[in-house]
Amino acid sequence: MPHDEFNLVAAARQEMIERGFSPDFPPEVERQLATIRPQTGAGLRDLSALLWSSIDNDDSRDLDQVEWAERVSGGIRVLVGIADVDSAVAAGTPIDSHAAREATTVYAGVRTFPMLPERLSTDLTSLNEGQDRAGVAIEFVVAADGSIGAGSVYRALVRNRAQLTYNAVGAWLEGKGAAPPKVAASADLAAQLKLQDEAAQALRAARHRLGALTFDRLEAQPVITDGQVREITARGTNRASQLIEDFMIAANEVMAQTLRAAGVSSIRRVVKEPERWPRIVELAAQYGDKLPETPDSGALNAFLARCKQADEVHYADVSLAVLKLMGPGEYVLLRPSDPAQGHFGLAVQDYTHSTAPNRRFADLVTQRLLKALPAKPYPDEALDAIARNCTLKEDAARKVRRDMDKRMAAVALRDRVGQTFSAVVTGVTPKGVFVRVLAPPVEGRLMHGEQGLDVGDRLRVKLLSTDPERGFIDFGRA
Repeated sequence: MPHDEFNLVAAARQEMIERGFSPDFPPEVERQLATIRPQTGAGLRDLSALLWSSIDNDDSRDLDQVEWAERVSGGIRVLVGIADVDSAVAAGTPIDSHAAREATTVYAGVRTFPMLPERLSTDLTSLNEGQDRAGVAIEFVVAADGSIGAGSVYRALVRNRAQLTYNAVGAWLEGKGAAPPKVAASADLAAQLKLQDEAAQALRAARHRLGALTFDRLEAQPVITDGQVREITARGTNRASQLIEDFMIAANEVMAQTLRAAGVSSIRRVVKEPERWPRIVELAAQYGDKLPETPDSGALNAFLARCKQADEVHYADVSLAVLKLMGPGEYVLLRPSDPAQGHFGLAVQDYTHSTAPNRRFADLVTQRLLKALPAKPYPDEALDAIARNCTLKEDAARKVRRDMDKRMAAVALRDRVGQTFSAVVTGVTPKGVFVRVLAPPVEGRLMHGEQGLDVGDRLRVKLLSTDPERGFIDFGRA
C-alpha cells in the first residue's frame, strides 16, 4: 500500500463505531444546542475578580477547571473552579441523553470525539480566558503537612484570567525555562502559581507518606503534518501537570466527603487491590527487592522510588509494568450505608470524579448530585447503571486510543523495519505476548521468542513488519 493512502481519521471513526460509540451527534442535539446560551445565573457567589488561571495541554480547548490560592493562618487556601455544565445541559434532554450513552470524550490521536458538542465543551461551558462562567467552587485548606481541612463546595461565578500550558509553566517551575509571557508580564500571577505549586507539593508529599503510588507515565504523542503522522514522540509529566493532578485529587476527595456527609448515594471512582500482586512481588524480587505477600501500596511505592534512584533510565520499564499489573479503575455506586471502597493507587478511601464534566459523564452526574442537595436527583438503580456504563465506555475508549496508537505508530515506523529496540513485556494473553518499545513509545506483538516471558520482563526486539490498516506492529526477539 502506498504510504499516503491509509486514512487514519476514517479508521478512527470506524473504530469508534466498532467499540460501541456514536461518533455523530443526532439532529435533536443540534436543535437543542441552538437554544443554549452561556450560563452565569443568579445565586452564584461572585468570585470573578480573583486571579484564576488554568493549566492544560498545549492543544486543549475544553477547559474544565481553574485554580486560585491564598496563604491563610492554617496553611494555603485553595479554590478549584469547575465548569458548571449542568447549568447548560439539563438531565433528560437530548444532549444529556447522548452524553449518558457515550459517557466520555474519546481522544483518538488524529481526532477527538467529544462527549458534548464542541460548541458547548470548548465554548459555552468551557472556562475560557476572559469569559464569565458559572462554576462549582471546591475549596479546601492545605496545611503545612499536606493534610486537607476546611473543605466546602458551592456555586460561584468565575473568570479565567490566564490560560496556560503544562509545557511552558512546568519548565518555568522546574527552573528549566523562562516564565511564559503571561506569567512574565504579571508578578501577581507568578506569585500565585508559586503558591499553588507549594500547596501541590505538600499534598503530594502527604499522599506519598500514606502510600500513594508514583508512576513515570510516558504517553505516545503523534507528530502530525498535513494530516500525516510523521513520528511518535513521548509526553511525560512535569511540575505543572503534577500541580493540576494534585489539586484535582484533593478536590475530588472534598467532593466525595461532602456527598458522604450529606447522606446521599453517589458514584465513586475506585481502584481495587491488584489481583496480580504475586507477580508484582516477583517483579520486585528480580530487582533484588522484597515486597510483602499481601498488597501494600506504601511498600510498593517505596520499591518504585528505590528503582528510580538506582536506575532512572530504566525506571520507566518498571513503572509501566507495575501500572499494567495494577489493573484499571472503575466506577461504582456507593450508598450512605456502604463501606468506602478506596483508590489503591492514590491511597485515598473517599474518592470520586467531579473535575471534568465537559469530558466525563460521571463528573456531570456528581455535579448534579451536589447541586441538588439535600434532594436526590437519581435513584440508586440509575446511579448504578450510570456507573457501570461509564466503566464500560471508559474501557472501550481506552481500546480505541490503544488501537489508534498502534495504527499511528505503524504509519510512523513503516520505514524502520529491521531495526532493533529495547522493550518491556506489557501483556501475556491467550492471543499472544505484547511488548512496549520505549523510544519511540509504541506497543506491538512479539511473534517469536515469547516462551517463558511475563509482564515486566525486559528484552531486545527487532521490528519485523507494520500494518497500519489493522494496527499491527510485529516484533521478534532480537
